[in-house]
Amino acid sequence: MRILVTGAAGFIGSHYVRTLLDGGYPGEEASHVTVVDKLTYAGNRANLPLGHPRLTLAEGDVCDLPLLLEVLPGHDAVLHFAAESHVDRSLHSAAEFVRTNVAGTQTLLDACLRTGVQRVVHVSTDEVYGSIDEGSWTERSPLLPNSPYAASKASSDLIARSYWRTHGLDLSITRCCNNYGPYQHPEKLIPRFTTNLLQGRRLPLYGSGDNVREWLHVDDHCRALHLVLTRGRAGEVYNIGGGHERTNRRLTELLLELFEADWSAVEQVADRKGHDLRYSLDDGKIRTELGYAPRIDFEEGLAATVAWYRDNPGWWKPLLNEAAR
Repeated sequence: MRILVTGAAGFIGSHYVRTLLDGGYPGEEASHVTVVDKLTYAGNRANLPLGHPRLTLAEGDVCDLPLLLEVLPGHDAVLHFAAESHVDRSLHSAAEFVRTNVAGTQTLLDACLRTGVQRVVHVSTDEVYGSIDEGSWTERSPLLPNSPYAASKASSDLIARSYWRTHGLDLSITRCCNNYGPYQHPEKLIPRFTTNLLQGRRLPLYGSGDNVREWLHVDDHCRALHLVLTRGRAGEVYNIGGGHERTNRRLTELLLELFEADWSAVEQVADRKGHDLRYSLDDGKIRTELGYAPRIDFEEGLAATVAWYRDNPGWWKPLLNEAAR
């Protein structure tokens, strides 16, 4: 199979590519991957096994229709990760999120239609559902996004669905909970707190820290995505949950324990605008239909992630230096 993966120099996309090329998905040992990535601050060449004989990198923007029309022919499927994804950034520069997440998705799907690529998986987020006080969202829950980032992803979901319904594109949508693992940019909560602790810096915890998030290791997420790519039904949405709900305060305590540090390392800062209180996914559909279940225990995965950042300062320190410029 020839798979084109957008945004695959980022955190989740690069994990999928590395795993596939390493033989992590049975039956894909001969598959070829084409990566399309703009290589913005969140895209990193070091995340990819460049030079691998079954990997091609096409540096470029997912909004660039001529580029997509050039690279897409001959591919069997597209896995669409490319997105602006940092909520805090979306509060100050929403236009970038609308351009990449909405217009980029529309451009990609147009290119798929024009080049005859039928199978597409559009990777989205649980944030499109908004916030839920109790219970869990199913795939039929309404989309009630509360940040410009979440709104742009909800919009891209609707664009994607329309291409299935109107044009008959064999397309599925996934919505996943918070991911963690190696190679995640240090602007996100777990790597930011981890790298701060490694540098002796304090941890900026929003508000009271009572916000609840569900966590999933990136490897479990990518296994679920491959199941959807190869066995998912057209026009369907699949929630991908982790089953590990933690308040941000409890997550902070777990990280402090791993560093044998105490609460004096925490600096509680003003809460983020429109900060959703709780996310929770009902992922019974993908478990029943596709046999998915997460494998990595959260506390064990968190400890392994911390160890990876401890062992790889050469990967994350340049990213901090770049952000400081």
